Amino acid sequence: MTKDLARQNELKPMALCEPCQGIQRNWRKAPGHAELVQRGNRKEDREDGSVTITRYVCDRCGTAWEYENDKNNQRAGWSVVGR
Repeated sequence: MTKDLARQNELKPMALCEPCQGIQRNWRKAPGHAELVQRGNRKEDREDGSVTITRYVCDRCGTAWEYENDKNNQRAGWSVVGR
């Protein structure tokens, strides 16, 4: 029974808290919210140079976010990466 319950929870859509729902995704310079806690960053090479990607986790709902700071791409920014 425990495996069934775990599988059901796995299949449920992610429920974002109200502040997370308000984050504008895929838009550079869009603000996050106060309950996002930084968990590290990494550099990735792109055609136009190196970009920094910073990982955050929401203290309220546990959603994992990444913020891509690519000055050459206005569509970079916040994206949900899981729980």
